[in-house]
Amino acid sequence: MGAGAARVDCSARKIENLKGMIEAHCSSREAVLKKLEVDPEIGLSASAVRQRRRQYGRNQLRQAKRESVWRILVEQFNGVIVWLLAAAAGLSFYFRNVTEAVAILAVLAINSAIGFATEIKAVRSMEGLRRLTLVKVKVRRGGAVMEIPAEELVPGDVVLLEGGDIVAADLRLLEAANLQCDESTLTGESVPVAKTIEPLEPETVVADWTNMAFKGTAVTGGSGAGTVVATGMATELGRISEMAQAAEAALSPLEKRLDRLGGQLVWVTLALTVLIAAVGVYTGRPLLTMVQTTVALAVAAIPEGLPIVATVALARGMWRMARRNALIERLSAVETLGATTVVMTDKTGTLTENRMTVERLVLPDGVIGVTGRLALNGPVFEIEGAPVDPGKCEPLHAALRVAVLCNNASLSDNGGQSGSEGVGDPMELALLAVGRQGGLERSALLRELPELREEAFTTETKMMATIHHASGGFLVAVKGAPEAVIGYCSRILSSESVESIDEAGRAEWLRRSRDLAADGFRVLALATKEAGSEQETPYQDLTLLGLVGLLDPPRSDVPDAIAACRKAGVRVVMLTGDHTETASKIARDVGLINGADARAIQADDLGNLDELSEENRQRVMDATIFARISPKTKLDLVSLYQSSGAVVAMTGDGVNDAPALKKADIGIAMGQRGTQVAREAADMVLRDDSFPSIVAAMEQGRVIFGNIRKFVIYLMSCNLSEILIIGVATLGGLPLPLLPLHILYLNLVTDVFPAFALGVGEGEPDIMRHPPRNPGEPIVDAQHWWLIGAYAAMITIATLASFTVSLFWLDMSEDTAISVAFLTLAFGQLWHVFNMRARGSKLLLNEVTRNPFIWAALALCAALILSAIYAPGLSSVLALSDPGFTGWVLAFGASLAPFVAGQVAKAAARDLVPA
Repeated sequence: MGAGAARVDCSARKIENLKGMIEAHCSSREAVLKKLEVDPEIGLSASAVRQRRRQYGRNQLRQAKRESVWRILVEQFNGVIVWLLAAAAGLSFYFRNVTEAVAILAVLAINSAIGFATEIKAVRSMEGLRRLTLVKVKVRRGGAVMEIPAEELVPGDVVLLEGGDIVAADLRLLEAANLQCDESTLTGESVPVAKTIEPLEPETVVADWTNMAFKGTAVTGGSGAGTVVATGMATELGRISEMAQAAEAALSPLEKRLDRLGGQLVWVTLALTVLIAAVGVYTGRPLLTMVQTTVALAVAAIPEGLPIVATVALARGMWRMARRNALIERLSAVETLGATTVVMTDKTGTLTENRMTVERLVLPDGVIGVTGRLALNGPVFEIEGAPVDPGKCEPLHAALRVAVLCNNASLSDNGGQSGSEGVGDPMELALLAVGRQGGLERSALLRELPELREEAFTTETKMMATIHHASGGFLVAVKGAPEAVIGYCSRILSSESVESIDEAGRAEWLRRSRDLAADGFRVLALATKEAGSEQETPYQDLTLLGLVGLLDPPRSDVPDAIAACRKAGVRVVMLTGDHTETASKIARDVGLINGADARAIQADDLGNLDELSEENRQRVMDATIFARISPKTKLDLVSLYQSSGAVVAMTGDGVNDAPALKKADIGIAMGQRGTQVAREAADMVLRDDSFPSIVAAMEQGRVIFGNIRKFVIYLMSCNLSEILIIGVATLGGLPLPLLPLHILYLNLVTDVFPAFALGVGEGEPDIMRHPPRNPGEPIVDAQHWWLIGAYAAMITIATLASFTVSLFWLDMSEDTAISVAFLTLAFGQLWHVFNMRARGSKLLLNEVTRNPFIWAALALCAALILSAIYAPGLSSVLALSDPGFTGWVLAFGASLAPFVAGQVAKAAARDLVPA
């Protein structure tokens, strides 16, 4: 939507949520707050929230219409299969064969009922998964900062904004520190909009409402706060969405391939069945019988269950991933996960616990250790075992004060001594926690030193600053990367005095920073200065206070996960903003690298990745660690790996990670510490930020693809055998071994239940010991087509052999011989499911025999087959009868032949077995 489309003046454009009471953009902050009856420092009370939720409803856009039960049911009767069955029933009625017509209609009803039950479960599963991904926002209510689901926002809520947030409602801004928003979703303009807090002229167009933040836009930089003036469909985004039409969900590549395969099979099947019908009529078979046989063969051969099984397999796999804390945002990601060859992962929170604690403070007077972090009594700060009192050590007190002031987190009041309880970045929570141990609370400090403005952290400056009103002037508190902060320091504070620092002194402090990093610490530098005005540049002429060493221990489950990736042929590459030394130590701790072989590259040494020589390109491709990385370099590295043929999965959590997450074949966002912008751009969200969850998701991606391939091979070999049985019998002048209703019944029984059971199996235990598959590999390649043909031939030979033996050798009647052939084919297809075990798996204990759904399907199918023989009404409709002891022995023995032959062939020619 262009800016011109948004030209609505203030007199016409009221905030609908508030019945036109507020003209927010052209009113002062004070007027808006007064009308909303809210104190920005306290927020709404619980009773006010309840009252406004009743009045204005939930903060939700009108959701896409839920797939109705009736629509799913009606869709079951729309397709080639249904039309063929209806035509067969019509022909039966025309030729006055009412019993057969009713039976065909019953098959149609049962087939549709199975499809309906399966599809509705899959659709509801997908809808349930979408409900798991709820956006949360930080609000101030009752004087406390808390995180709540975005849909619980009400007009008057005070919302806190940081870079990476998605704005969850229309806000009138109250604070803006270098705040910028990407409003391309509303205006079509890709350039971020700088935000202000001053009222605007009434006639200002919506695209220029710089004092408003709109629902659905992204905060790309800075920080701020605003009060909610519109929620749900009353927001600007809601107005636009009401005019938009819902778009159809795109099919995943896997579903498209399945549809293409099904379409090809339809035409091949129709050609074969018409040929068989023509030959049958030419050789004197009854026209009605051959027409019905043709329809039955077409129904049997066309894999109408392919799309449903694909949906069921994907939905079940996604639920399994969700149980392992991996939420899939796009169905296509499930397929691509199984083909991933390179995982580019962050360090913090993914390979480490993201549980920051301050362990060390390096000050001009010495190194202060932080001990007893969880204890409320006893010494906390000490030098060489001697306790240090922050109240009596000015450098320590000044450092702690800056750490607490230059901070956007909020530590909870009920404990949180280790920085683990609160809202905000774990590093900032750790700084607040160590400040609390030193007797400094942020709320008390801000009463003494009110914050006037904030210079937000950016990837360019690698620093953050806050400016505070102090007695007699202004105090600037700065924290950031040591190389950035130290470069702007001209003085240093010790217990004795404030001294000048020269280049040699700065180099010495940078060396101390590298030493800390080499010990595995994340390092921050703290600095301060007194300013003459609020608007003075914060990053000049600073006084260095010292360094903070924070420790984030590696996750205990990561080494096994990395080892699993190695066995699976998947490379793991670490991308981090930390120093090379810190990254290398963590990499060694988690088993990513061995010994001193770091194979680490710092971003500054990469140069232009588009202009690398072959030697340097190989050096980059061989690296395991990329340190001090920038978002732009992440994007370039993804492109570099993809150009070499790799399928890349990449993790990210920041606003600037979004382009690389979109560029990667699989973008993986962090659910706990990731920004909403990153989550919106990703294909998968990790709710626990854990690397092993990525490995589990890759395993499920492989399992899903393998299950669908097994299902297709099983189904196609069974269906092809039915065509061959009728075709060979017709061409050979034999009586038809199967009647049309037999084929329809078997298609309903043996094709559906075992095939679905294969589609939802747990997969091979050693599936992660094989290399990734080629992402362009078809579901069924030439090798698998040969395998399908071989399996179909085995079943065909066994069925025709039992039919001819019973008819010509045992002198059974034609009806009894047909019953023998029916039983041979039915049970042969059931045992054939065990031929789907993986290459190299054991005969008795494998992924098929361990699948409880297989055994349930076999029991159900066996009961239905016996019902076709012994149930009085059904057996008469199907014209089947008890073949007697001899017939049963023949049928049962012949039905085992394809299974035995398949196992012998599997042992003799392993290369023909599906992977």
